[in-house]
Amino acid sequence: MAVYDTIRLPKKARVEDDYKLRLWYRLPGEARVERNIKMEQIMTNRLDRGFMRYQNEFEEAALRVLRSGWYITGRELTAFEEAYAAYCGASYCVGCGNGLDALTLACRAIGCGKGDEVIVQGNTFIASVMGISIAGATPVFAEPDENYQLDPAGIEEKITENTKAVMVVHLYGQAAKMEEIAAVCRKHKLKLIEDCAQSHGARYHGKMTGTFGDIGCFSFYPSKNLGCFGDGGAVITNSEEYRDRIRLLRNYGSKVRYYNEEVGMNSRLDEIQAALLSVRLKHLPELIEERRELAKRYLAGIQNEKIHLPQLQEGADHVFHQFVLRCKDRDALMKYLEERKISTIIHYPVPPHLAQAYADLGYREGDLPITERYAKEVVSIPMFNGLTREEQDYVIDAINAF
Repeated sequence: MAVYDTIRLPKKARVEDDYKLRLWYRLPGEARVERNIKMEQIMTNRLDRGFMRYQNEFEEAALRVLRSGWYITGRELTAFEEAYAAYCGASYCVGCGNGLDALTLACRAIGCGKGDEVIVQGNTFIASVMGISIAGATPVFAEPDENYQLDPAGIEEKITENTKAVMVVHLYGQAAKMEEIAAVCRKHKLKLIEDCAQSHGARYHGKMTGTFGDIGCFSFYPSKNLGCFGDGGAVITNSEEYRDRIRLLRNYGSKVRYYNEEVGMNSRLDEIQAALLSVRLKHLPELIEERRELAKRYLAGIQNEKIHLPQLQEGADHVFHQFVLRCKDRDALMKYLEERKISTIIHYPVPPHLAQAYADLGYREGDLPITERYAKEVVSIPMFNGLTREEQDYVIDAINAF
């Protein structure tokens, strides 16, 4: 069986005839051999490569849990919670079932309910908004800035007597202007929730995202920079009160088994996922640095006046969960790249305020022009740990030829 140094040899090569990938491989006991093969489909993400890089560590962690006989809220979860809190520079971390639950738990912990409003940017993934709704509050949409983050200048005009909190989303892996946003919240005595589902390890002026507000919320969905092998999530906070309330709510509203104080949720990060996350957390700095190097190559290599590249905000350490372009002829670009076996994805095609799920809020097309323009122009290209230089060069050359 071959051991591959870059990527696995595809069973069937599929690509344009004029482009070939140079692949080094070796057979056990044999010298290294150079082969030219045709490029297979370049996906926007390849989770298998992230697994194979640390395969032995992942398998050992999973087997350790399976052999332990303890699968829910045990030592692995406690160890991960402590390690992740320390990594983020927070006092506490509480694991939960997924990113949406993290947002819902955060909203409930700060007291959001019927009649309350939470300001959130319009160009986020709909989970941010649903976390507000499930907690019983009403989302109020504000516009993003030039870096796709919540624009601090537009928050105050959205504040009413019913405003309870602001939810900021560090979209695509770059921090929002947190000092300005936090100042607005302090001025108006508003709670601040950070949706960090895409910003694991991202900093703003040296401080980790998730630690500027009252509660930071994380998703560990497999495609995240810190992803598990199923669903998973967590919150971080410096408040012992919020920590205890979220622990209560994630476990059926119960502190003592079978004694329930209020209506809670079943939202727990299981032992296997916690153990696997502990493995990946050890390697997160190097994984982030690899993504930054990939981003540098894209930023230097893509030179096409039809393409708007992501901008790096001063003071923000981008972790590039996604590498997002804008193109006025976005659909034609996606079709062109797909014909060349390059996958793309839109994050996100329908803004939440125009989604059928929120039709009852009464928003209409044109209410959030910046949000809506981004939805028509953004497109994400391949960005993942394990993306090879040959693959990236191919993507760059294709975009430049568009």
